[in-house]
Amino acid sequence: MRKIGERITNKKAKELFAAIRKKGIVSKIDLLEQSDLTSSTLTRMLDDLCANGWIEECGHGESSGGRRPVLYRVRRNAAYAFGLDISRASSRLIVCDMQLDKLDSIYWDMTASMTPTAFVGQVVQAVESLCRKHGIAKSDVLGLGIGAVGPLDRNRGLILNPLHFPAPGWNQVPIVAMLEQALSVQVTLDNGANTALLAEYWAGAPNEYRHLLYVRAGVGLRSAMISDGNLVYGAVDMEGSIGHMIIQTDGRPHPERSHVYGCLESYVSIPVLEEEARAKLKQGRRSLLADLADEPDQVDFNTMLQALRKDDPMVTELFLQAATYFGIGLSNLLNTLHPERVILGGPLITSTELFYQTCTQVALKNTLYYPAYPVSFSRGRLSDEALALGAAAMIVSLMSE
Repeated sequence: MRKIGERITNKKAKELFAAIRKKGIVSKIDLLEQSDLTSSTLTRMLDDLCANGWIEECGHGESSGGRRPVLYRVRRNAAYAFGLDISRASSRLIVCDMQLDKLDSIYWDMTASMTPTAFVGQVVQAVESLCRKHGIAKSDVLGLGIGAVGPLDRNRGLILNPLHFPAPGWNQVPIVAMLEQALSVQVTLDNGANTALLAEYWAGAPNEYRHLLYVRAGVGLRSAMISDGNLVYGAVDMEGSIGHMIIQTDGRPHPERSHVYGCLESYVSIPVLEEEARAKLKQGRRSLLADLADEPDQVDFNTMLQALRKDDPMVTELFLQAATYFGIGLSNLLNTLHPERVILGGPLITSTELFYQTCTQVALKNTLYYPAYPVSFSRGRLSDEALALGAAAMIVSLMSE
């Protein structure tokens, strides 16, 4: 199995490839100004990268008095990367070219029969099918990246003990070893929040922001951060850390960790919202939910969204309360990490404008130095495909390591 980082062997050439990839399209003059290479060495390296098919000339830039400078970009079909999103409810496989444009994807519901062994079998079949469909040779597959729900041990390639998988067996799963053995390509693992942020970073303007924060709100709370173009890692997997931020020391116990009181995830998550709605119906609160579900215990997130769109007062109250708590949590992150831009994703963010507007307003109101500290918010532009696209981006990034 050929390692991705061995495709380009020279360290300076790796750095040059990374610079071209980050810029998208860049002139030889700009590359010379940004590097410590001599003109002759730069020319030789560019020629080598072109000859090996990793980059290509793509026209000429504006002249500043002399010859128009040659422009370069990464060659789209130089190789292909697969990205795999492993989540509780559904999973997705994407194949991308070297510019991270999606060629195709395959989607699975994570049913009670989708054990790790069954799932790996499905992924292997899907990879082989997509390669045949798009005429991708085995030698042109860089590798497969995985963005998975945590907690993880990414160094050992393990999915540790995630909650809420419908199928049994998702405990201490050596997912990297299983897929490397089955596919004979390099496989790498990271948590889904990190890969989603990578996708948003590359889909946007990689040179525009140095410090980016990503927070996903859904079944749980997940977060990631990029600083100077690099993901920030701690001693252990940090994906779910935001959910354990304490916002009220004598507050509710955590849904799965009863010894932890008043943490953010006890107030902001889809299961918490569903449970609160069911409890209020049982208490006799009037709501359109009573017409949308035969009994309180049948109320789910989709039912609540239907009622919210019809301006149901009780459901609106629940979403406003959750969004307010979420905004308080965001303000704590802003006051600690000081990102320039915050990207928000997940069902709670994308399903309703009310939640997004409320949480961002609360966050800004409680942020130190605002508006002198000009943080901005946005919703993820890639929606459900972000995790898989970022996993593919992780593979392409290994070319420069």
